[in-house]
Amino acid sequence: MEQQGECEAPAERKGRLTATLILVTLVATIGSSFQYGYNVASVNSPTNFMKNFYNETYLERYGSILSESLETVLWSLTVSLYPLGGFFGSLMVGPLVMKIGRKGTLLLNNIFSIVPAILMGTSVLAKSFEVIIACRLVIGICAGLSSNVVPMYLGEMSPKNLRGGIGVMPQLLITIGILMAQIFGIRFILGNTKGWPILLALTGIPAVLELIFLPFFPESPRYTLLHKEKEEQAKKDLRRLRGWEDVDSEIKEIYQEDQSEKTEGRLSVKNLCSFRPLRWQLICIIVLNMGQQLSGINAVYYYADTIYSTAGVPDDTVQYVTVATGAVNVVMTLAAIFIVDSWGRRLLLLLGFGICCTACIVLTIALVYQTSVHWMPYLSITCVIVYVIGHAIGPSPIPYVITTEMFRQASRPAAFMVAGSVHWLSNFIVGLIFEYLRNGLGPYCFVLFAAVCLATFLFIFFVIPETKGKTFLEISQLMAKRNGLEERTDSKEFQDLNPVLCDMPLEKHELAINTPL
Repeated sequence: MEQQGECEAPAERKGRLTATLILVTLVATIGSSFQYGYNVASVNSPTNFMKNFYNETYLERYGSILSESLETVLWSLTVSLYPLGGFFGSLMVGPLVMKIGRKGTLLLNNIFSIVPAILMGTSVLAKSFEVIIACRLVIGICAGLSSNVVPMYLGEMSPKNLRGGIGVMPQLLITIGILMAQIFGIRFILGNTKGWPILLALTGIPAVLELIFLPFFPESPRYTLLHKEKEEQAKKDLRRLRGWEDVDSEIKEIYQEDQSEKTEGRLSVKNLCSFRPLRWQLICIIVLNMGQQLSGINAVYYYADTIYSTAGVPDDTVQYVTVATGAVNVVMTLAAIFIVDSWGRRLLLLLGFGICCTACIVLTIALVYQTSVHWMPYLSITCVIVYVIGHAIGPSPIPYVITTEMFRQASRPAAFMVAGSVHWLSNFIVGLIFEYLRNGLGPYCFVLFAAVCLATFLFIFFVIPETKGKTFLEISQLMAKRNGLEERTDSKEFQDLNPVLCDMPLEKHELAINTPL
């Protein structure tokens, strides 16, 4: 009993939403994630006006209009270079977050937004459509970096009981960005001949705001402590984020995590792919990111206007229905923030992919019979909305949270590089082949998306554990059994943990000493 008393620690506090944590979340997500979503949708509404500009510029230069094939190539590049840039941006994540930190990377990333925003906004004056195409690649790099760094930055700063909700915030701002681009793209606002360059240039405003306000907020305390080795600064930052003075227990927990993964070293992508203790974590994030993009979300958005028109929605009204669909996406992602830490990540993923699979199957039936059964077009609209709801509560936001939680400090940058690369490559592939699938298979293309949803659902059901409310170390322990690791308690590293174990809740002692190396 005496020994127990010596190591006894106060009850663990639950993290709370402090002003600093709320503000840094808003600044990072508005400044970075919002741009990602905004640029996904910003070229959709003004498509015809932008193609006219391409033709007029070409005619002025060469005395003839673009051929149909060349116009298709130029527009395909305008659309597809964005996800390709996202892939390149994902490859830059690891080196940048290790060299200049999470916050430093986000600040640097604004260059890839502000400069293209200015160039696209002045493209008509410069009479250059090539500038727009090149800037879409650079903006994609910005999106690739932000889509990986923001979840990492916020995940490392959040208390474990709020990590799910805060982890969904980047996806919420992505959906808000899409919605704002749809609203600004309405014909009488900016989706017209004179307004579309301004529509493209507006992406630079959130970047400027982030550049102004983010320097006032802390770097990730984990990065400051483990990479910069500045313990006092890490404690100071944690006090601001948590709203209380005593942060020693969390500092010790971070050190404990660092000690337990010393044998891993600082993993590169190459080492991560061949490192057995993280094999199933890597497989999980690859499957989730492939499932997220190959499940057909971009195809559903692409096909939505056609579905609405077939259902009898007037052409002038379709843009408003599209905005309404974007609003549903925002509302359901917002709902995910409030339920992810109570319902759990695994349940939301299963619900989301299950709903998407069912919606794709019913949508296929509705599209096949829409000309012969008068009410089928309305069923098609319902399927699109149901699909968007399903994707918004699980497949869209949760993979970012899972990637943050399944990897610890040494392996997290490399993991985000892999996850981001898979995400953007899958996005690029869908954008590249969907038109061919639609022409070749017609409505039956959605059967392929249903199959992807079903396969991902089964993988989640049998492989992915629940991670809500757990420390990074506890999640690592859950995955250790699947990776076939033996528990070790006799190593020097664990003997070095003895001083750390005091001041920790007793129920965590066994976990700490049994964590596999």
